Amino acid sequence: MSGLKLFHTTKSGLTEVVPRLAEAEADVQGLVEAHMETLLGVRFLASEFNTGPVHGGRIDSLGLDENESPVIVEYKRGVDSGVINQGLFYLSWLMDHRAEFEHLVRDRLGVTAAAQVLWSSPRLICIAGDFTRYDVHAVREHWRSIDLVRYRLFGRDLLGLETVASVSGRSPAVRRVRRRSTVLAVKDGQSAALDELSQALDETLLGLGDGVHRIQRKTYRAYQRLRNFACVCLPQKTKLLVYLKADPKEVDLVPGFTRDVTGLGHHGTGDLEVQLRTLRDLERAQDLFRMSYAAA
Repeated sequence: MSGLKLFHTTKSGLTEVVPRLAEAEADVQGLVEAHMETLLGVRFLASEFNTGPVHGGRIDSLGLDENESPVIVEYKRGVDSGVINQGLFYLSWLMDHRAEFEHLVRDRLGVTAAAQVLWSSPRLICIAGDFTRYDVHAVREHWRSIDLVRYRLFGRDLLGLETVASVSGRSPAVRRVRRRSTVLAVKDGQSAALDELSQALDETLLGLGDGVHRIQRKTYRAYQRLRNFACVCLPQKTKLLVYLKADPKEVDLVPGFTRDVTGLGHHGTGDLEVQLRTLRDLERAQDLFRMSYAAA
């Protein structure tokens, strides 16, 4: 991976683990598909999905992410400038064939999952040996949600993934949802202090690093790199509830501020609940936010 060196420690010293590319593109695809939820936060649906005789293509991988957004994953063993255009070509096909995708989701994950597919923010993830600066510039000029991910194999049993570029789609539908959400909050009687806290939290989570995607659902707002790292639920009367991917076992839990919700039902994703009532609470939670961001 770019600039990264990996060493194996022994009693006699250090030995560098030399990075390498896969023998074939199919090796990368097979590895990612077998562990897609762990690596990308995406539930695997289909491999080499046939787009029909008219379109004449095969989508490498199809999936559904943590926020029920459709995901296309395309792979290249090394550097190939065509991977982005190829992925966008399939993404355009997908948006014109929503019923086929929902039928696939229904077959694999059930009726409920098919009914919750979020078409306002479909994603394209390109995984390759490397990308050029022209690739990075191209995705930053595009309005779709696109992630460029560089892979490397280390030794016999180590896989590294590095996000090279990540852009969040900005469709009119998403902007309408955001405006409508603000109006609903005011009608529900949200206090000025809680509204200020919500806006400060939004700025904090978006500011943790490049390529943070914000996804609006009916009951929560997700903040995402490749995977969700924070989910903010609709405001309660006196507090905001934030769910993080941080491991509760690695956190000193404070009653009334943090809680282990592993195995407990709640909106969004994450096993650590953080309760925010004041801007001071937001300051206290900064390290937890960074921990969850790093884990995503």
